Amino acid sequence: MSELRERRLNEEESDGETTEFDIPQALSRKASSLFNIDTAPLAPPNESDIAKFTSDDYHFSMIRNLHMADFITMLNGFSGFYSIISCLRFTLTGKPHYVQRAYFFIFLGMCFDFLDGRVARLRNRSSLMGQELDSLADLISFGVAPAATAFAIGFQTTLDVFVLSFFVLCGLARLARFNVTVGQLPKDKKGKSKFFEGFPMPTSLVLVLGMTILVHYNRVFENIPLGIIREGKYFEFHPLILLFFIHGCGMISKSMKIPKL
Repeated sequence: MSELRERRLNEEESDGETTEFDIPQALSRKASSLFNIDTAPLAPPNESDIAKFTSDDYHFSMIRNLHMADFITMLNGFSGFYSIISCLRFTLTGKPHYVQRAYFFIFLGMCFDFLDGRVARLRNRSSLMGQELDSLADLISFGVAPAATAFAIGFQTTLDVFVLSFFVLCGLARLARFNVTVGQLPKDKKGKSKFFEGFPMPTSLVLVLGMTILVHYNRVFENIPLGIIREGKYFEFHPLILLFFIHGCGMISKSMKIPKL
């Protein structure tokens, strides 16, 4: 019986067919692809996908044509928005757990930002709106939300707010530039961009981590490190807010090339 089985398997291999022993290996590779660090771009959407968004023949096409990765990207945007709401609750109540929740949702947004591309590759499907959705969600989670939390913990002078606005606008410009120039960036053999131009948006998590430490040690409001310059006068500001200014300049930098891992 075993000889007959072995002979049949050999015949299948000689015909170029996949044997039953190849199937578990293929499934194993498929299952582990969610954690694959390969970020090579997928094939662009086909004409059928485009028609579903542009044709009047499809009802509720916006919702029906979103991919699973798109919904995960929207969870990134939701996390950023909920972080902002938590900041507002903190300013209204003064309860510290709200600002801690705000930081948690920013980091949660980072998890969704990492996951959406992996899901798209796992399903081997690219989305027509994926890149735009990703940029808009990143602006909320890694631009507006960190600026809102900085204001909530005490960076509230007029100059502080101008710097935070500059930071958000730099993030907006950086994402718009990426969407326009991503096709012209140098690629490696897999079609993956070799480097980032300027700081990627998620690097603002470094600032978020720093603010989390300030909240943990109660170094907020009057206790912000380095205090406030020109307090009670025109153009008063917290020196620590300059970190947002420097990071904003780094995001829009054209000459700074950060290699991708």
